[in-house]
Amino acid sequence: MTTPGEREFDALLEAEGAPPRGPDGLAQGSAPGLGEAGETAPPPAHAPRLTRVDAWWGRLLSTPGRRTAWRWGGPIGVTVLAALLRLWHLGVPGTLVFDETYYVKDAWTLHELGYEGSWPTDYDASFAAGGADGFLTSPSFVAHPPLGKWLISLGMAALGPGDPAGWRLSTAIAGVLAVALVALIGTVLLRSTLVGTIAGFLMAIDGHAIVMSRVSLLDNFVMLFGLLAFGAVLLDRRQSAGRLEAWLARRRGAGRDTAWGPALWSRPWLVTAGLMCGLATAVKWNGLYFLAVFAVYTVVVDVLARRRAGVEFWLSGTLFKQAPVSFLLTVPIAVVAYLVSWTGWFVTGGGYYRDWVQETGERWTGGLAWVPDVVQNFWHYEAGVYAFNVGLQTPHDYQANPFTWLLMLRPTSMYYQGTDLGQAGCDVARCGEAITSIANPLIWYAAVAACLYLLWRVVRHREWRHGAILVGIAAGYLPWLAFSGRTVFQFYTIAFEPYLLLGLAAVIGLLLGRRTDDLDRRRRGLSITAGFLVLAVAVSVWWYPMWTAQQMDWEWIRLHYWIPSWK
Repeated sequence: MTTPGEREFDALLEAEGAPPRGPDGLAQGSAPGLGEAGETAPPPAHAPRLTRVDAWWGRLLSTPGRRTAWRWGGPIGVTVLAALLRLWHLGVPGTLVFDETYYVKDAWTLHELGYEGSWPTDYDASFAAGGADGFLTSPSFVAHPPLGKWLISLGMAALGPGDPAGWRLSTAIAGVLAVALVALIGTVLLRSTLVGTIAGFLMAIDGHAIVMSRVSLLDNFVMLFGLLAFGAVLLDRRQSAGRLEAWLARRRGAGRDTAWGPALWSRPWLVTAGLMCGLATAVKWNGLYFLAVFAVYTVVVDVLARRRAGVEFWLSGTLFKQAPVSFLLTVPIAVVAYLVSWTGWFVTGGGYYRDWVQETGERWTGGLAWVPDVVQNFWHYEAGVYAFNVGLQTPHDYQANPFTWLLMLRPTSMYYQGTDLGQAGCDVARCGEAITSIANPLIWYAAVAACLYLLWRVVRHREWRHGAILVGIAAGYLPWLAFSGRTVFQFYTIAFEPYLLLGLAAVIGLLLGRRTDDLDRRRRGLSITAGFLVLAVAVSVWWYPMWTAQQMDWEWIRLHYWIPSWK
């Protein structure tokens, strides 16, 4: 017969897979196999001494039904919180803010014309006042593919183009879905519902993630599709490893050669990753970085899997057999997804450069003379977009060098409206309404520090789970360093913020350790984690009005500019 303490211990181990210990004595996150709970030793003859929190948690999750409720309830709970923080007063302010002046109006002309039309000069106020039908049929040159604007138009179609909440609804939904994904990916990757829920919670309350879900820009969609691709890559890692083992077992059982390893074609999650990267690229071209980095990561994973499995030519076999197959499984579908997003431009006759060859007579000659005019027009348009994007060096008050992004030295002010005493309900000498993309400083800087620590751990201990998180950061961040002379902004970091927060959650998991750790160490880990989370909530409460355009006393607003360059 088991004692109550032993039953609590069993429930705890079932509810949360306890990771193995690392060389430095901390809990490790490197056990192989996505989603595996890891090996857990049976409870000792005498129940381990548990903290009061662990004992209470064990009693709470003492039945299978409760454990199932927790596994679903944690991610769902933080998703609901994210929805509340992102959808509350979504229509405030009732004016176009920052680059909404481009994307919202482009989205509506896409919905009405099938291509991005132009608007009269200085039309933002008229548009916000209900003049959504004031667009012109002449085309507008746009610097980004259309998918993100098509998605924005769905919210506008649902609530009406005159409703500011409709302008932002799609980006808000994307932000909410991203929180759910972070929680689920964290749960599976880090093998802990608690740690995964913490990751989702941190993203739910972070100001940068909130702001990017409450303004109608494109970057939230890039982040969402990139995150979906990341999850698919992780699922492919597990699935392809199993299929490699099965292939080797069959071949060896039949006495057949296995020296070069297989070319695995049945990899649906890899195809899914390619599709998601194509959709990300169809929003903004930096989605292409995720395709490139994840493709390289997949090849590296395949190389190491074959080496561990005993394939003789594990490197050359992967490069010459599997890598071409992986290319065909990812790149063509990404290209198709990108081209499909341009359907409106192809099937209508009014898009920018739609008739460029016919109007200029500058058709390709020689061996390319056979290429249809519409393809030549599209290529010319894409070449123009590329030239614009790589050459954009127009000074901007809030441009931020990519080398400073992790330090968050120049966050973007999306909106500010100042009022004096007696104006618009202001009852002090000076009031203001602001939307600033300043992240929760505690969460942001802790996440950056945590990921630097994970980098050290990966180099020292070869922990693939932590390495995967760093790959996501690399995909969203490192390519931008090549464009440090271009006009870019701090809010582009939303593309890799989920991975920063996964990294922070991973370190929190290491800090928490195991329930069977030394009692004092376990208590310290629980106390530090609880203190950090409480303080993070307090900081978000303090900053929330600055993320949501609430009218506040100007002197109170000034207290939030902790660094002079934040103004």
